[in-house]
Amino acid sequence: MPGIDKLPIEETLEDSPQTRSLLGVFEEDAAAISSYINQLYQAMRRICDAQNELSVATHLTSKLLKEYETQRFPLGGDDEVMSSTLQQFAKVIDELSSCHAVLSTQLADAMMFPITQFKERDLKEILTLKEVFQIASNDHDTAINRYSRLSKRRENEKVKYEVTEDVYTSKKKQHQTMMHYFCALNTLQYKKKIALLEPLLGYMQAQINFFKMGSENLTEQLEEFLTNIGTSVQNVRREMDCEVETMQQTIEDLEAASDPLYLPDPDTTKFPVHRNLTRKAGYLNARNKTGLVSSTWDRQFYFTQGGNLMSQARGDVAGGLVMDIDNCSVMAVDCEDRRYCFQITSFDGKKSSILQAESKKDYEEWICTINNISKQIYLSENPEEIAARVNQSALEAVTPSPSFQQRHESMRPIIHSRPLTARTNSSGSLGSESAALSALSLDSLVAPDTPIQFDIISPVSEDQPGQAKTSGQLGRRTNPFGESGGKKSETEDSILHQLFIVRFLGSMEVKSDESPDVVYETMRQILAARAIHNIFRMTESHLLVSCDCLKLIDPQTQVTRLRFPLPNVVLYTTHQENKRLFGFVLRSSGGRVESHTTSVCYIFESNNEGEKICDSVGLAKQIAFHAELDRRASEKQKEMDRVKEKQQKELSKQKQIEKDLEEQSRLIAASSRPCQSSGEGQFVVLSSSQSEDSDLGEDGKKKRESEA
Repeated sequence: MPGIDKLPIEETLEDSPQTRSLLGVFEEDAAAISSYINQLYQAMRRICDAQNELSVATHLTSKLLKEYETQRFPLGGDDEVMSSTLQQFAKVIDELSSCHAVLSTQLADAMMFPITQFKERDLKEILTLKEVFQIASNDHDTAINRYSRLSKRRENEKVKYEVTEDVYTSKKKQHQTMMHYFCALNTLQYKKKIALLEPLLGYMQAQINFFKMGSENLTEQLEEFLTNIGTSVQNVRREMDCEVETMQQTIEDLEAASDPLYLPDPDTTKFPVHRNLTRKAGYLNARNKTGLVSSTWDRQFYFTQGGNLMSQARGDVAGGLVMDIDNCSVMAVDCEDRRYCFQITSFDGKKSSILQAESKKDYEEWICTINNISKQIYLSENPEEIAARVNQSALEAVTPSPSFQQRHESMRPIIHSRPLTARTNSSGSLGSESAALSALSLDSLVAPDTPIQFDIISPVSEDQPGQAKTSGQLGRRTNPFGESGGKKSETEDSILHQLFIVRFLGSMEVKSDESPDVVYETMRQILAARAIHNIFRMTESHLLVSCDCLKLIDPQTQVTRLRFPLPNVVLYTTHQENKRLFGFVLRSSGGRVESHTTSVCYIFESNNEGEKICDSVGLAKQIAFHAELDRRASEKQKEMDRVKEKQQKELSKQKQIEKDLEEQSRLIAASSRPCQSSGEGQFVVLSSSQSEDSDLGEDGKKKRESEA
């Protein structure tokens, strides 16, 4: 006979939608079997009733035939031939009545008893187990939802213990009930064949015995066929007994091995986190916003399929697409005081989803799996092996710094790079940068033993490269659009104000600021460090691009976190493949060595394309450059105007001197005419005095004029 379809008892603990869907098929099959068996039972019941009625009717016929001779008919009475004939018929029919009575008894025992037992015992057992399993499943869902609503901030050990114990008990009850339910459904596949074949076999054997009693010439072929059917029924019964024994042993083994997994948050030391996965499936709570401040959480089964994240509700035949997670970003978030929440943002930043895992193990595995898929590692032949190699290479290239971990224990924020020998052998988490860096030594781009800064440190607490501490600048709220009243901000006169939403990934000091490869290598090391050390938190800020500086502004308080003077931004570019990643290099004076310029590369992730931000920065630098040219031209024109004005003043002064000389000459000429009549001596005196005036010079003339 063909193979028997079975439900996988080993997958009852996972309770995936695929298993539930397969269970639904078996339940539909059981319902169909029940409906069919009921109809068959009614038909066989009619056969049995008909056979009983036939037996009674035959016996009544024989009795009536025997009473024929006692009847008095008006015509044709005392017909001995007819009476003897009827008596013979009565005798034969009486024997047939006895055979029919035996047949009725055999039909009740061999045909009606097996199908009645299957209908009243086995099918009712399936219905009872189904109801018990549904109750256990609902209790487990209720316990899981209650556990998911536990507060992370205000933990009550008593409540947590009660909820955890409730989850343990309900999950164990569901698992055990589900395994016995699966076993009963699997057994039903055998019993339905027996329930169909045994009644028919009993019916045919009863008929054969009936015909044997009436005739000795039954065909041997029918007997051989019925014998074969009887043998098959016995083989199925033996196979069913062996399978039931095997399933019972499997249930015992799974109950012993699955006991620790009934807890909602198993111990990660006993069940380690797998960080090299490229496929993941399990139940998650999805956040759905229902209003401005209200939201609901729906528990669904999520799984990855290639580069897509899929979800599937119970009862659905197939899953639906949630989002494309190629080149996506994933990070841990705090949401509504729930634990183990993380956010997935699509590559274009237009779609995001907040999900909650049931345990810390699932929480870290989901983040690592989505991070691996976003790098498109799943497209290779051995994705898990490549993911392990990439993570191992990044681990060799980046090691944690204990000193910074003490300052930020939850973030592990500082990573030190190893020397060049360890870094050049790593393939990197971005993959495509290796060809671009083949002609340029990595050691000439990034300084060895350079710490990576993963958090934004306000200039109030620490000095930032290229930022001057002014009393009016630090810690002051800033309107990103320059519309604040009172004192004018330094960017209020700027003609360019563009605002972008960005997330700070990290920064580190670099040795060169002349090639975009510096930014690419910095991106590779920062992303590799984040992936290896599970640093998923990113600080979201508003990046304000103006004609004189770049500002990182807190979106909640509007306080300026960092300020980057635009002339010091010497290099800016986006990632070659993931256009949402961009970075820039800031050159500033001072650093490890006094009177020495240092260059720091800052890496960000934006919701939109990073090229737009780079274009905005380029436009700001062009505007600033043209403004500087205009300022220099204006200063040059002012200088020329000052020189011209000075020349005009000198010329006016010279003209005034000439005019004064002419006036003095006229006065001298007028005074000399009366003196000519008084004699030659006076003329000589006047002439000598005129000569003396000419010798005195300009100062003397002015003095004489004042005396006169």
